[in-house]
Formats: sequence, structure tokens, C-alpha cells
Amino acid sequence: MNAAPPRPAPIPDMKVGVIGAGAVGAACALAMILRGAAREIVLVDRTRKRALAVAADMRYGAPLSPTTDIRDGDYAELAGAAVVMITAGVNEKTGGATDRNDPAGRLRLLETNARIYEDIVPQAVRAAPQAVLLIVTDPPDPLADLARSIAKHDRVLSTGTFLDSLRFRVHLARHLGVDPACVEAQILGEHGTSEVFLWSSARVAGARVLQELERRGLEPAQFRSRIEREVRYANIAIIEGNDASQYGIGMVAARIAQAVIRDERIAIPIGSHHARYGVTLSLPSVVGRQGVIAVIEPDASEEERRALERSADTLRQAQRIEH
Repeated sequence: MNAAPPRPAPIPDMKVGVIGAGAVGAACALAMILRGAAREIVLVDRTRKRALAVAADMRYGAPLSPTTDIRDGDYAELAGAAVVMITAGVNEKTGGATDRNDPAGRLRLLETNARIYEDIVPQAVRAAPQAVLLIVTDPPDPLADLARSIAKHDRVLSTGTFLDSLRFRVHLARHLGVDPACVEAQILGEHGTSEVFLWSSARVAGARVLQELERRGLEPAQFRSRIEREVRYANIAIIEGNDASQYGIGMVAARIAQAVIRDERIAIPIGSHHARYGVTLSLPSVVGRQGVIAVIEPDASEEERRALERSADTLRQAQRIEH
């Protein structure tokens, strides 16, 4: 019998690095495998043994999904990655950010995780200078600004309010009795307590959600308050039951990585630096190979625009405190 031909090497542009092999990093890697978002995934963790174990565990199931090579590695092995996700750092539970009455929310984790990023980001940039950096660690927006400052380029994304917007759609759909695919709704600004719900442009099957509430005889203010509380504190509710909010953000990060790798130019609410606001925050943006390619002006009421300014100010204040 003739020997099998050697397996072709993974395509460099289809390579993704994940820094941090904890709950969120592992969820990101698994989601990428399941959707075939990358051809090669390299897990980097301060504990190499953990990265080795996580990669091995997933490798055994990977043949059931689109072809993906997953392995552990060090920073040097991030070379050639199109996307480097950074998920390392303390989470809300470990960092004491699970109090619904605390206006700081995830921003309480900034000081601790900024110190971690000051060590991680330079190593990632040296290894993969052309990669898009995707910041997943909380709070992702100010950490994206820190990473951008260290990297000295604009190919830095925060997962931002993409997951918040999906949560908004899911909760609206549940209360309205429809599939989330029928709902179009966005949250902009900070991925945190000052996030802005765009109720004025939210639609279900093309109809404005606020009009549909009136048609059904539902009281808008009460309905909005209930939905906003459910969405704003969804992460805390998950952590109270499972210690970490990981699977949703893993799926979101995988989708963003796929959009970058394939230059898909999808339009989503995602975090990037905006000169107008002076910080990283989420606006509807077109995402492709170089990160955010264009920003789409959102359809928002005056009240929502003022709320977006306040959200930006919250992030600017956090940035000043950190510095």
C-alpha cells in the first residue's frame, strides 16, 4: 500500500491565537471549531499544562466539525495569526463585579486586568504584528484602548455590545412570542452598565417594537424596564448559577473572528476606537480583514443619543482613573 500523501500545512491567514485557556478562552476555541471559523487555533496560557489539556480535549472531538488543527503553544507560535483573541484576566466573580447595584459594573475589573494586559499585549504584538487583536476580557472597551496604545495600530476590536444586542433580541423575542431571528435590535456604547438600548429602531418582523407593544396593550415603560434589567444583568444571573458567563461570548468571539478571516464585511454592533468620543465603544460597524472598515450612523432618538454621550463619558472617566 502506498503511503498517504502528507497533509497540507494550515493556511496562515486562517490561523487564530487565543490567549487565556480558562472558561472563556476555551469557549471561544470550541465555538471556532464547531463553526469552522479557523483552520488553525493556537492556545496560549500562563499555565502551559492547562493549554495542552484543553487543546487535547477538543482535538479528540474536532473530527466531527470542519477541519481544524488546535494545539497549545507559546507567544512565538502566534506568528502568522490573522486574529489574536485575548481572554486572560480575572472575571466578574473573581474580581467582585457581581453586584447589580454597583454602577461601576465590569469597570471594577479594569485596574487588575490592565496590569495583566500590560504584560500580554506586547508579547502578542511582537509575535503577530499584522493580526487583528480581539479583546474579550472584561471590561473590553477600556482594555481595547490600552491594547491599541501598546500595539500602536488601530486593528483592535472589543467584543463590545454584540453579545448584549443578541441578549436584547432574545429577551424581546421571548416576551413577544417570536423567534429571535425575526427581531432586529441593537445596544450601543459601553459593554457595561451604561449601555444604550436603541428602542426607537427596534423592530420585529419589520414592525417597530414600540408600536407592537401598543397594539398588544402592553405598557411600554414597564416592558422596557423589565427587558433592560434582564439584559443588563444577564451575565450576573449566569454567574450566579454557573460561576462564569462563557458560552455566549465564545460564540460571539468566534463569529467576529470568522468575519475578519474571511473579510465578510458584516455589519454588527462592535467596539472600536472612535475619535469623536475619544474612547472605544460600540457602534454599528462593518467588520472585515482589517477590523472595523466603516461605521454606520445609527437610527437613534435624541434621548438615545444623549445616553450614548453619557456612556462615552463613563468610559472616558474610567480611562482617566486608570491612567
